[in-house]
Amino acid sequence: MSDRPVKIAPSILAADFACFGAECRAAEAQGADWIHVDVMDGHFVPNISFGPAVAKALRPHIGGVMDVHLMIAPVDPYIEAFADAGADYLSAHVEAGPHVHRTMQAIRGAGMKAGVALNPGTPAEAVLPLLDDVDLVVVMTVNPGFGGQRFLHGQLGKIAAIRAAIGDRPVHLEVDGGVDPSTAGAVAAAGADVLVAGSAVFGKGSADAPEGYGAAIRAIREAAAGR
Repeated sequence: MSDRPVKIAPSILAADFACFGAECRAAEAQGADWIHVDVMDGHFVPNISFGPAVAKALRPHIGGVMDVHLMIAPVDPYIEAFADAGADYLSAHVEAGPHVHRTMQAIRGAGMKAGVALNPGTPAEAVLPLLDDVDLVVVMTVNPGFGGQRFLHGQLGKIAAIRAAIGDRPVHLEVDGGVDPSTAGAVAAAGADVLVAGSAVFGKGSADAPEGYGAAIRAIREAAAGR
Protein backbone atom coordinates (compact mmCIF):
# COMPACT_ATOMS: atom_id res chain seq x y z
CA MET A 1 0.00 0.00 0.00
CA SER A 2 1.14 3.53 -0.77
CA ASP A 3 1.67 5.91 2.14
CA ARG A 4 0.12 8.73 0.10
CA PRO A 5 -3.47 9.78 0.74
CA VAL A 6 -5.75 8.24 -1.88
CA LYS A 7 -7.23 10.64 -4.41
CA ILE A 8 -10.58 9.98 -6.09
CA ALA A 9 -10.84 11.08 -9.72
CA PRO A 10 -14.36 10.76 -11.17
CA SER A 11 -14.34 10.21 -14.93
CA ILE A 12 -16.63 12.49 -16.90
CA LEU A 13 -17.05 9.74 -19.49
CA ALA A 14 -19.87 8.58 -17.19
CA ALA A 15 -21.30 12.06 -16.62
CA ASP A 16 -24.18 13.79 -18.39
CA PHE A 17 -22.63 15.06 -21.63
CA ALA A 18 -25.27 17.79 -21.87
CA CYS A 19 -24.08 19.53 -18.70
CA PHE A 20 -20.40 18.73 -18.25
CA GLY A 21 -19.60 22.00 -16.48
CA ALA A 22 -22.26 21.48 -13.83
CA GLU A 23 -21.22 17.85 -13.43
CA CYS A 24 -17.59 18.79 -12.77
CA ARG A 25 -18.57 21.47 -10.26
CA ALA A 26 -20.92 19.08 -8.47
CA ALA A 27 -18.34 16.28 -8.26
CA GLU A 28 -15.71 18.60 -6.79
CA ALA A 29 -18.18 20.07 -4.33
CA GLN A 30 -18.95 16.53 -3.20
CA GLY A 31 -15.32 15.65 -2.52
CA ALA A 32 -13.66 14.69 -5.81
CA ASP A 33 -9.91 15.33 -5.70
CA TRP A 34 -9.27 15.28 -9.46
CA ILE A 35 -11.51 15.28 -12.53
CA HIS A 36 -10.56 12.61 -15.06
CA VAL A 37 -11.10 13.36 -18.77
CA ASP A 38 -11.03 10.36 -21.13
CA VAL A 39 -10.13 11.25 -24.73
CA MET A 40 -10.88 8.54 -27.32
CA ASP A 41 -10.30 8.63 -31.06
CA GLY A 42 -12.16 5.62 -32.51
CA HIS A 43 -8.81 4.31 -33.74
CA PHE A 44 -6.62 3.44 -30.77
CA VAL A 45 -9.80 2.40 -28.94
CA PRO A 46 -13.21 1.47 -30.42
CA ASN A 47 -15.05 4.60 -29.32
CA ILE A 48 -14.98 8.37 -29.85
CA SER A 49 -15.45 10.76 -26.93
CA PHE A 50 -14.20 14.36 -27.22
CA GLY A 51 -11.08 16.37 -27.86
CA PRO A 52 -9.13 19.43 -26.74
CA ALA A 53 -11.94 21.90 -27.44
CA VAL A 54 -14.17 20.17 -24.89
CA ALA A 55 -11.30 19.96 -22.40
CA LYS A 56 -10.74 23.70 -22.81
CA ALA A 57 -14.45 24.40 -22.25
CA LEU A 58 -14.34 22.29 -19.08
CA ARG A 59 -11.30 23.99 -17.59
CA PRO A 60 -13.12 26.98 -16.03
CA HIS A 61 -15.47 24.55 -14.27
CA ILE A 62 -12.69 22.52 -12.64
CA GLY A 63 -11.17 24.15 -9.59
CA GLY A 64 -8.61 21.43 -8.93
CA VAL A 65 -6.68 18.99 -11.09
CA MET A 66 -7.76 18.20 -14.65
CA ASP A 67 -6.36 14.76 -15.41
CA VAL A 68 -6.51 14.07 -19.16
CA HIS A 69 -6.07 10.48 -20.36
CA LEU A 70 -5.35 10.21 -24.09
CA MET A 71 -6.53 6.96 -25.65
CA ILE A 72 -5.45 8.12 -29.08
CA ALA A 73 -2.71 7.49 -31.62
CA PRO A 74 -0.68 9.38 -32.61
CA VAL A 75 -0.30 11.55 -29.51
CA ASP A 76 2.43 14.08 -30.23
CA PRO A 77 0.47 16.31 -32.68
CA TYR A 78 -2.11 17.04 -29.95
CA ILE A 79 0.12 17.78 -26.96
CA GLU A 80 0.16 21.55 -27.43
CA ALA A 81 -3.61 21.65 -27.89
CA PHE A 82 -4.18 19.95 -24.54
CA ALA A 83 -1.63 22.22 -22.89
CA ASP A 84 -3.60 25.18 -24.26
CA ALA A 85 -6.78 23.54 -22.95
CA GLY A 86 -5.36 23.67 -19.43
CA ALA A 87 -4.65 20.02 -18.67
CA ASP A 88 -2.63 19.54 -15.47
CA TYR A 89 -1.75 15.89 -16.17
CA LEU A 90 -1.62 14.47 -19.69
CA SER A 91 -1.28 10.70 -20.01
CA ALA A 92 -0.40 8.82 -23.18
CA HIS A 93 -0.33 5.07 -23.72
CA VAL A 94 2.95 3.26 -24.00
CA GLU A 95 1.32 1.29 -26.85
CA ALA A 96 0.36 4.42 -28.83
CA GLY A 97 3.68 5.05 -30.56
CA PRO A 98 7.31 3.98 -30.94
CA HIS A 99 8.94 6.95 -29.16
CA VAL A 100 7.23 7.16 -25.79
CA HIS A 101 10.23 8.82 -24.10
CA ARG A 102 9.99 11.65 -26.60
CA THR A 103 6.26 11.96 -25.93
CA MET A 104 6.83 12.22 -22.17
CA GLN A 105 9.50 14.87 -22.70
CA ALA A 106 7.17 16.83 -25.00
CA ILE A 107 4.34 16.74 -22.44
CA ARG A 108 6.63 18.10 -19.73
CA GLY A 109 8.09 20.60 -22.17
CA ALA A 110 4.58 21.94 -22.77
CA GLY A 111 4.23 22.62 -19.05
CA MET A 112 2.11 19.65 -17.99
CA LYS A 113 2.73 16.67 -15.74
CA ALA A 114 3.49 13.60 -17.84
CA GLY A 115 1.63 10.34 -17.43
CA VAL A 116 2.18 6.97 -19.09
CA ALA A 117 -0.69 4.49 -19.34
CA LEU A 118 -0.66 0.79 -20.12
CA ASN A 119 -3.34 -1.62 -21.26
CA PRO A 120 -4.20 -4.82 -19.37
CA GLY A 121 -2.29 -6.95 -21.87
CA THR A 122 0.91 -4.90 -21.49
CA PRO A 123 3.34 -6.03 -18.77
CA ALA A 124 4.63 -3.78 -16.01
CA GLU A 125 8.12 -3.98 -17.51
CA ALA A 126 7.02 -1.76 -20.40
CA VAL A 127 6.91 1.35 -18.19
CA LEU A 128 9.85 0.68 -15.89
CA PRO A 129 12.39 2.51 -18.14
CA LEU A 130 10.12 5.59 -18.01
CA LEU A 131 9.80 6.05 -14.26
CA ASP A 132 12.34 8.87 -14.10
CA ASP A 133 10.57 10.71 -16.93
CA VAL A 134 6.97 10.66 -15.70
CA ASP A 135 4.82 12.06 -12.91
CA LEU A 136 2.01 9.50 -13.18
CA VAL A 137 1.58 5.86 -14.20
CA VAL A 138 -1.93 4.76 -15.22
CA VAL A 139 -2.75 1.07 -15.00
CA MET A 140 -5.85 0.13 -16.98
CA THR A 141 -7.91 -2.47 -15.14
CA VAL A 142 -10.34 -2.80 -18.04
CA ASN A 143 -9.66 -2.79 -21.76
CA PRO A 144 -9.98 0.89 -22.71
CA GLY A 145 -12.72 2.22 -24.92
CA PHE A 146 -15.92 1.98 -22.91
CA GLY A 147 -17.07 2.84 -19.41
CA GLY A 148 -18.89 0.51 -17.06
CA GLN A 149 -16.72 -2.58 -17.61
CA ARG A 150 -15.91 -5.17 -14.95
CA PHE A 151 -12.63 -4.90 -13.06
CA LEU A 152 -9.86 -7.27 -14.19
CA HIS A 153 -8.49 -8.68 -10.92
CA GLY A 154 -5.44 -10.10 -12.67
CA GLN A 155 -4.04 -6.56 -12.85
CA LEU A 156 -3.47 -6.31 -9.10
CA GLY A 157 -0.06 -7.96 -9.36
CA LYS A 158 0.95 -5.44 -12.02
CA ILE A 159 -0.11 -2.55 -9.78
CA ALA A 160 1.98 -3.94 -6.93
CA ALA A 161 5.00 -4.48 -9.18
CA ILE A 162 4.87 -0.91 -10.47
CA ARG A 163 4.43 0.50 -6.95
CA ALA A 164 7.55 -1.40 -5.84
CA ALA A 165 9.49 -0.11 -8.85
CA ILE A 166 8.42 3.50 -8.25
CA GLY A 167 9.98 3.37 -4.80
CA ASP A 168 10.44 6.85 -3.37
CA ARG A 169 10.04 8.67 -6.69
CA PRO A 170 7.37 11.41 -6.61
CA VAL A 171 5.23 9.50 -9.11
CA HIS A 172 1.49 8.88 -8.68
CA LEU A 173 0.08 5.43 -9.47
CA GLU A 174 -3.42 5.65 -10.91
CA VAL A 175 -5.86 2.82 -11.57
CA ASP A 176 -8.57 3.28 -14.19
CA GLY A 177 -11.40 0.85 -14.81
CA GLY A 178 -14.02 -0.91 -12.73
CA VAL A 179 -13.16 0.91 -9.51
CA ASP A 180 -15.97 0.97 -6.96
CA PRO A 181 -16.30 0.22 -3.24
CA SER A 182 -15.94 -3.52 -3.91
CA THR A 183 -12.56 -3.14 -5.66
CA ALA A 184 -11.06 0.02 -4.15
CA GLY A 185 -9.62 -1.77 -1.12
CA ALA A 186 -7.64 -4.26 -3.21
CA VAL A 187 -6.45 -1.52 -5.56
CA ALA A 188 -5.19 0.66 -2.72
CA ALA A 189 -3.62 -2.32 -0.96
CA ALA A 190 -1.68 -3.06 -4.15
CA GLY A 191 -0.27 0.47 -4.08
CA ALA A 192 -2.48 2.79 -6.13
CA ASP A 193 -2.94 6.32 -4.81
CA VAL A 194 -5.26 7.76 -7.49
CA LEU A 195 -8.51 5.90 -8.20
CA VAL A 196 -10.53 6.74 -11.31
CA ALA A 197 -14.24 6.00 -10.97
CA GLY A 198 -16.84 6.67 -13.63
CA SER A 199 -20.26 5.10 -13.27
CA ALA A 200 -19.49 4.28 -9.62
CA VAL A 201 -19.73 8.04 -8.97
CA PHE A 202 -21.70 9.68 -11.78
CA GLY A 203 -24.20 6.83 -11.88
CA LYS A 204 -25.29 7.64 -8.32
CA GLY A 205 -26.86 11.05 -8.75
CA SER A 206 -27.02 14.10 -10.99
CA ALA A 207 -25.76 17.66 -11.09
CA ASP A 208 -29.13 18.72 -9.67
CA ALA A 209 -29.06 16.05 -6.95
CA PRO A 210 -25.35 15.57 -6.28
CA GLU A 211 -25.55 14.09 -2.79
CA GLY A 212 -25.26 10.63 -4.36
CA TYR A 213 -21.88 11.65 -5.80
CA GLY A 214 -20.65 12.53 -2.34
CA ALA A 215 -21.87 9.27 -0.85
CA ALA A 216 -20.20 7.30 -3.63
CA ILE A 217 -16.89 9.16 -3.29
CA ARG A 218 -16.91 8.62 0.48
CA ALA A 219 -17.68 4.92 0.05
CA ILE A 220 -14.77 4.46 -2.37
CA ARG A 221 -12.42 6.43 -0.13
CA GLU A 222 -13.43 4.43 2.93
CA ALA A 223 -13.00 1.13 1.08
CA ALA A 224 -9.55 2.22 -0.07
CA ALA A 225 -8.65 2.98 3.53
CA GLY A 226 -9.76 -0.49 4.57
CA ARG A 227 -12.81 0.68 6.48
